[in-house]
Amino acid sequence: MNDRGKIFAIYGTVAVLSALILGTAMYLGNRVPEQAQPDFHNAGMEKVDTFFQIQKDFTGVNQSGEQVKLSDLKGKVWLVAEFFAICPHCAARNGQEIKSLFDQFKDHPDFHVTCISVDPTTDTPERLTEYSKALEADPERWWFMSHPNEKETHEYLEQELKFLRVRERLDPVDREANGRFEHDMSITLVDREWNIVGKWNLYGARSEEGRKQDPEAYERMKAELVSRLTEELEKNETAGIENLAEDDSTHD
Repeated sequence: MNDRGKIFAIYGTVAVLSALILGTAMYLGNRVPEQAQPDFHNAGMEKVDTFFQIQKDFTGVNQSGEQVKLSDLKGKVWLVAEFFAICPHCAARNGQEIKSLFDQFKDHPDFHVTCISVDPTTDTPERLTEYSKALEADPERWWFMSHPNEKETHEYLEQELKFLRVRERLDPVDREANGRFEHDMSITLVDREWNIVGKWNLYGARSEEGRKQDPEAYERMKAELVSRLTEELEKNETAGIENLAEDDSTHD
């Protein structure tokens, strides 16, 4: 069973609905209210002049039940994304996109992934532990993080990390099919100095609607993300070599 299948198996009935959603998008499109689709033409990495630094810290509990805070990641290069455990779209994105990136870069000591729950009421450490195990996520390198206050969580994600507004689904059919919250599915990259240096909606670009708008958007955006992530990780390696050279010259 693949990683995505493991996640679906954990959550029983919700998993069945998730599989139907992912496998029969056209069918669900006739059942749920139509939603505005993002424009993927020329989409990709943010321009340099739109980058900004994270100003406020954020604390919570990870899947191991440990108190963690985002400031613990200063000095690392990390990806951050929103999620909630029974979101079928997150299951697909985390199992495909984020896990792929995690597996590619997990051996680098300065790489980290953080997924922040938009539904802390139900995303208990126990549930996050199951979710983490299904993705074979190392808790030391990939946090599934939940802050106790839902309102504070949404405000931080929207105001500090600049994700799109989290919206609660009110239509019963939409909610049953897609989960309680509609939220930003993008993956954001943060550098060692706590600067947000890029944001990519790979899940949206890979979707049927995204492919229809721009067939090459997904491959282009994925290449941009990997390239920028590699670049940020290599910066410290270069700096480390230069610092060693300076230390050696000092001792001569």
